[in-house]
Amino acid sequence: MLTPHQALVLRIDEDATRPAITFYDDAPGPTQGERIEISRRVLGTWVAKAANALQEGLDVQRGSVVLIDLPSPHWRTCYWALAVWAVGATLTLDPHEGADVLVTTDPDSSTAEDADEVVAVTLAGLAREYPGDLRTGVMDEAREISSFGDAFHAWDEPEPDDDALVHDGDRVTYQELFAPAQWPDGSRVLVSGDSAYALLGHLLHALATGSSLVLVRGPAPAADDSRMTSEGVTLRA
Repeated sequence: MLTPHQALVLRIDEDATRPAITFYDDAPGPTQGERIEISRRVLGTWVAKAANALQEGLDVQRGSVVLIDLPSPHWRTCYWALAVWAVGATLTLDPHEGADVLVTTDPDSSTAEDADEVVAVTLAGLAREYPGDLRTGVMDEAREISSFGDAFHAWDEPEPDDDALVHDGDRVTYQELFAPAQWPDGSRVLVSGDSAYALLGHLLHALATGSSLVLVRGPAPAADDSRMTSEGVTLRA
């Protein structure tokens, strides 16, 4: 069984400098206009730091449940999802599921009150701390994640029939995560739309095919958007 983390490591070994994710923020708000490009190596570093934060800082392990409540599509959603799977935990997108850890941009939500541990995420690419007050015990990702290691080693590996993903009550096991390849190897794929579930599927498909993602948060780019031409987009998801 190939895990997402193993697939990421293989892609880094294959070509560490190849872009993994290019992100455009077209949504109204303080981060509108951001463009961020992340190579496979840099994505691996973000995943390692987030996975170490989960495993060492929050005691997340195989069987733990992590709820990700982040915008989609967004580059931060991608590395947190891969971090959860690197630890061998269950990633849920269902707020009612009940979570050991919540990763969110809204650490004061009613959902946060029900989580054992909360990670407050700031979307801005250069953020150094959460822009507001945090209650005691909430991890400030922007301030704290840099202190965790750039290399990750899981304390335990998931079994094939362990739950990897929960969405709308449906459960996907680790052995079911990777769908049959439908993209040509090395594709450059545009992803828009606000479905986190769809984003995670595209992320896994990119790992499986050695493709890279161009994420656009906000309205879907027009067919003649010059940015997509300059990015070398070959497919629209």
